[in-house]
Amino acid sequence: MSSDDLAQAIRGRVPYAPIHRRPKLTLPGGARLAVWTIVNVENWSPATAMPRTVLPPPMGQPLLPDVPNWAWHEYGMRVGFWRFLETLQSRGLKATFALNGTVCQVYEEVCAAARDAGWDFMGHGFVQIPMHKVADQRAAIADTIQAIRDFTGRPPRGWESPGLTETAETADLLAELGIEYVADWVLDDQPVPIRTRSGRLISVPYTVEINDVVISAVQRMPSDEILRRGRDQFDRLYQEGATAPRVMAISIHPYLTGVPHRIKYLEALYDYILGHKGVVMWTGAEILDWYLAETAAG
Repeated sequence: MSSDDLAQAIRGRVPYAPIHRRPKLTLPGGARLAVWTIVNVENWSPATAMPRTVLPPPMGQPLLPDVPNWAWHEYGMRVGFWRFLETLQSRGLKATFALNGTVCQVYEEVCAAARDAGWDFMGHGFVQIPMHKVADQRAAIADTIQAIRDFTGRPPRGWESPGLTETAETADLLAELGIEYVADWVLDDQPVPIRTRSGRLISVPYTVEINDVVISAVQRMPSDEILRRGRDQFDRLYQEGATAPRVMAISIHPYLTGVPHRIKYLEALYDYILGHKGVVMWTGAEILDWYLAETAAG
């Protein structure tokens, strides 16, 4: 496929539609904003290169096993995740749980806690590698769906690719295998349909801005940045939601925001949001169901 054909194919999946020229959507009770939290849990193999690092290799020479960077992530699964669980449960909130399929075995207790808390399980690849590096995408998606089905009793309805990566066929494969919504297309403040060769697929608004990978691991911002940026994001979306409802995502990882010097800023962000009327705190599946009901009615 030429570069022009690829560009046309990608644009063709999400035809341009400015937000002020769309059929009206209405949240329950006239709410302005739906907020969803995505807790990302991943399987980082200590035998391979790490998906992300906090320490550069000594003398510039990468080594395996990369114990310090693997342990950086492992802390999140041993400690940070449980801070998230307490933070959300104490406020009566449920998260969308984006997980690698292999996490169901490697971190069984974490998955059981998320399942028992009623979180919405969302596929996040079978292992934590980009989709264009996966030898058989169809098999990887199917294996992830099966792993989640086996663990929870039901297949995931949503999907977030590792690193939000997709190839030209990923969306088609997701729809064909029964995925209903996807978080890879960070291009809007409302859900939008994604065209596929068969089946229905909806983009639920995700974020690379209120996302601790970007804030803490890429941009290396101060510990309170998720509060400052998240509050500002909320304020503008809440203001605009008086005219047409918006969706806000908060994307967090246990090894980043789950650490002691950041967790209080996440708690403060939730408390700020919960101090406003006209906000629904939903999961990705709840946002999907609302959007499908609204567009069917229209």
